[in-house]
Amino acid sequence: MTQFTDTTGAVDELDTPHELTALDRCDACGAQAYIRVVVASGELLFCAHHGRKHEEKLSQIAHSWHDESSRLLTDTRD
Repeated sequence: MTQFTDTTGAVDELDTPHELTALDRCDACGAQAYIRVVVASGELLFCAHHGRKHEEKLSQIAHSWHDESSRLLTDTRD
């Protein structure tokens, strides 16, 4: 399940505007994005690595933080 956390720390586990797909790419390196950060000037997309790397600074200005990196741990094999 994806989580959407706003600046108050509340977690909304309902439907988000859209789930990140393989077409969503990290703004830092171009890898698949698993984290969406909304700031006053727009939206930033990050892979799990760069999302964690910039989380401390971005959390101070983020309006929302959408993290789907838990999908990396999902075993899709039958």
